[in-house]
Amino acid sequence: MKTTNLSALLFAGCCSLLPAPALALPSDSDQPIHIQADTADLDDKKGTAIYRGNVIITQGTLKITGHTVTLVQGKSGDVEYFKSVGNQAYYEQIPNEGDDLLKAWGNTIEYFMPRDTIVITDQAKVSQDGNTTRGEKITYNIKQEQVNVGRAQAGSVSQPEPRVHMVIQPKKKSGNSEQ
Repeated sequence: MKTTNLSALLFAGCCSLLPAPALALPSDSDQPIHIQADTADLDDKKGTAIYRGNVIITQGTLKITGHTVTLVQGKSGDVEYFKSVGNQAYYEQIPNEGDDLLKAWGNTIEYFMPRDTIVITDQAKVSQDGNTTRGEKITYNIKQEQVNVGRAQAGSVSQPEPRVHMVIQPKKKSGNSEQ
């Protein structure tokens, strides 16, 4: 079934500004990071940056938006965690050369680097190449290539959605298969 591949592509490059650039379009990590927000609170001692107010972060094909975006750096200086919150936080990126744009929405999008896990909660939706996955919560472990789509913790969603919804497009047939 194609769902694992779709999910893998969804999260594959989830942030070249994060320390997993091999999973993203290689040129993205070489691009400057642009951040727009109404306010920014930076704490070098704690290694945190909190951007508020119509936040837009771009780097190459990567785009993250939300009302509030929090980045947390580890001791090495690499980003270890990011959280985008908003009435539909948004993430997009082209994961690999030749891939279609991957898009994800949710009221909360989190990336836990040490666990190689991305969690989209509350009206979670992922879309790429006509394939879509929706649910209250989508969790993807990148290293183990495991996806869980289903219910979120009671009270943590604005609109309960008790069932998973998926659209999986048929595989494209190659033009020269008969010779």
